[in-house]
Amino acid sequence: MAEQKQAPVNATGAHCFKEAVCIDAGRIYDSCTDKDCLSDLQVFFTDRAQPVIDSAISIKCKDVEILTAYLDVEPVPFNKGFYSVDITFFFKVTICVYTAPAAPPATVVGVAAFSKKVILYGSDGNVKVYCSTDPRNCNEHDNTNMPKASVHVVDPMCLDCKLVECGPSHSFDCGVTLPASICSKFDGDFSCCKPQKIILITIGLFTIVQLERCVQMLIPAYDYAVPDKGSTNTTDDPCEVFKKIKFPVNQFFPPKLNECDQL
Repeated sequence: MAEQKQAPVNATGAHCFKEAVCIDAGRIYDSCTDKDCLSDLQVFFTDRAQPVIDSAISIKCKDVEILTAYLDVEPVPFNKGFYSVDITFFFKVTICVYTAPAAPPATVVGVAAFSKKVILYGSDGNVKVYCSTDPRNCNEHDNTNMPKASVHVVDPMCLDCKLVECGPSHSFDCGVTLPASICSKFDGDFSCCKPQKIILITIGLFTIVQLERCVQMLIPAYDYAVPDKGSTNTTDDPCEVFKKIKFPVNQFFPPKLNECDQL
């Protein structure tokens, strides 16, 4: 077994232990990963976009992106230290609508929503934190004992998209009540729309949900982090700067299958 050498107490340098310092940091008490297949979510359109959907003969999903996610944390009754995290995702869905066989598609934008709940361990907290900075950022409403929830999401995948006729055998929502912040991103009104046809999409979603609390932690300090990289001179001749850029070989020659597996 090799003998480990320990730096002397009076050693100097960036990699030598100086002292133990106390910092405030967000400690993650619990987290989970989810792979959700959101099947047949109804896409809602405003009264200005819905007539285009009603006249569609075929559709294609062009893009799906997350507008925002609302999180709400509540303690789980009779299970101390555990909390339920209610998450509501709002998706902006871009659809290419074909209204005639030879006509170019029209692009319309709608919104879909999905809610889920996870239960995680968030420990207990019995203190309220008040700070001396801007009081608008440290008001009494924010000083609760609840842990902080966060969700990390990658871009969703549109797995399926279909056009459905509204009829007696189908019970779909004719309108939806959305938060004002969501409605402001679209042109028109969602509440008074009466669709003749609706669009259902299936989305693949990857998420990581975390519960964290601000705690005091003792960490070793080595030295102050003084940057050792010099600044880049931006007054060079642009052609000289261009000469320093490597030729993008991969952009001209796509990788082979075995190379894609290694990425």
